[in-house]
Amino acid sequence: MSTATYELLAASQSVWNVTAAFLGGLIVAGALIWAVRVGMRVMDQESPRPSPEDQPKLPEGGAVREMREMREPDEMPRVERKGSRLMPYEIHRSGSRTGQDQKRKRWLPGSSGAFGSGGPGHV
Repeated sequence: MSTATYELLAASQSVWNVTAAFLGGLIVAGALIWAVRVGMRVMDQESPRPSPEDQPKLPEGGAVREMREMREPDEMPRVERKGSRLMPYEIHRSGSRTGQDQKRKRWLPGSSGAFGSGGPGHV
């Protein structure tokens, strides 16, 4: 085979490669156009967006603030040795009534942080 034959084969393969790439691009572009049209049809079937009048508004008194209070736990009822054991449904949730002392409990200076933190604590 001569150099001219190789050049002819390379040119013909180049045409096929360009044609294949062009067809592949057309397929991808067609798929994207189809996806956009399907999405637009789905959006047309959805309920309309709420108008600005339907949006929530602040109360007349302004923003509602968080209320913080300290709660007292219920005491565990005493059970006699010969009595039946307490079942989970007989125990109430913790913190069922407002406590007498409403000051937040703070860590003492010089005490460590959380249990098992491994840190040296406040120094």
